[in-house]
Amino acid sequence: MSASTATAREKTKAANRAGFGAFIGSTIEWFDFYIYGTAAALVFDKVFFPELDGAVGTLVAFATFWVGFLARPIGGIVFGHYGDRLGRKKTLVITLLMMGVSTTAIGLLPGYASIGIAAPILLVCIRMIQGIGLGGEWGGSVLIASEHAPKGKSVLYGAFAQQGSPVGNTLSTVSFLAISQLPDDAFVAWGWRVPFLASAALVMVGLLVRLKVAESPAMARVIEKKEVVRLPLTEVLRSHPMLIVLGIGACTIGLSATYFKSTFALSWATSSLDFDRSSFLTIILVANVTQIIVQPFGAVIATRMRSWSRAVLVMLVPELVLMPLMFVLIATENHGLAMLGVSVATIPHCLYYAALAGMLASRFPAHLRYTGISLCYQLCGTLLGGTTPIIGQFLLNRTGSITAVIAYAVFQVALTLGCMLLLLKRPDHDEQAAGPAVAAPRTARLSA
Repeated sequence: MSASTATAREKTKAANRAGFGAFIGSTIEWFDFYIYGTAAALVFDKVFFPELDGAVGTLVAFATFWVGFLARPIGGIVFGHYGDRLGRKKTLVITLLMMGVSTTAIGLLPGYASIGIAAPILLVCIRMIQGIGLGGEWGGSVLIASEHAPKGKSVLYGAFAQQGSPVGNTLSTVSFLAISQLPDDAFVAWGWRVPFLASAALVMVGLLVRLKVAESPAMARVIEKKEVVRLPLTEVLRSHPMLIVLGIGACTIGLSATYFKSTFALSWATSSLDFDRSSFLTIILVANVTQIIVQPFGAVIATRMRSWSRAVLVMLVPELVLMPLMFVLIATENHGLAMLGVSVATIPHCLYYAALAGMLASRFPAHLRYTGISLCYQLCGTLLGGTTPIIGQFLLNRTGSITAVIAYAVFQVALTLGCMLLLLKRPDHDEQAAGPAVAAPRTARLSA
């Protein structure tokens, strides 16, 4: 075996290990984050806000859900700073531990009946720590995979980290579906805590995998060439403000669609419509499995199509019709039609979500990339993704109709589409770093 062949094999092995590590770690972190949303929709109003009645209690529970998104930009800034200065791997170990400890703590937290107002206060504080951890996780997980990728496959490898979201969501739904078989009293008293406590074991598995992943080659080159900047946040805001704005918009439906389905719609269907807890969790589970199967094809489409802009149009335009259709079919209160609507509406945004990470990362230079993509993704989560259940519930309470919620969902799809198309007109820094010999084929594809 020649030295060059051996080197190529080692690089491929390292890339695959990085992709697998990103997938496992992000799965666990998203599981931790999603179980909070499910618990907020089903039980937190009873455990932590029993003094508030009906829709108001649900709205306040959703507000604590949003606190995690409020904290995520802090995590993106803090861990983006160290990820762009010290490396991707070190930050990812810390974020995984933060998520695991905070999620387990929620499972051990006494309710309002035991410690009064201290219970919701502690819940909000722990949720903030959880949000900070996830805020630092996403950018590093995406980059450790995409920066290890073979040439021309950054979107494909970035999708490893993206796949953690639907798998984590599925594990969350399965766990709550299982414990939802308990009697209501047992579910409220202790059953909901089981998924949170199970996080401790999952985190240990994730750490064992993540510690074996090497630092990304792109970050290693930044350190070797002494291109590390003192304050990545200041530099990215000064040099690339429009990239941040467009990136926030481009992330929108990739984040919010899940919360339209698994948080807002779950609450709406089980409180205002004739669905019980188990039946709608089953609908969400089928949609999540659909996403796991379909989502990787989004990265394949983006990798193989001549134009990323054309790929985005193919993936997102159908959502302008399918997202409204989802709400209409849920409103029929027919289990089969609701399952069809939620599952079909999942396809466009999950295809897009797979490609989102690699496309966004390519628009930032390597020495500012962790901070840049983290700011875009986490600010989007704070402003648009995490507010989805709150705004949806507010519109429903205010109008008494799902029509306003449908209009808001369509607006988010259109915003995502427009911002990503504008973002893709910006320079591709992966091409520039590769040099003319490598950049030429991609340029031809993008201009075709």
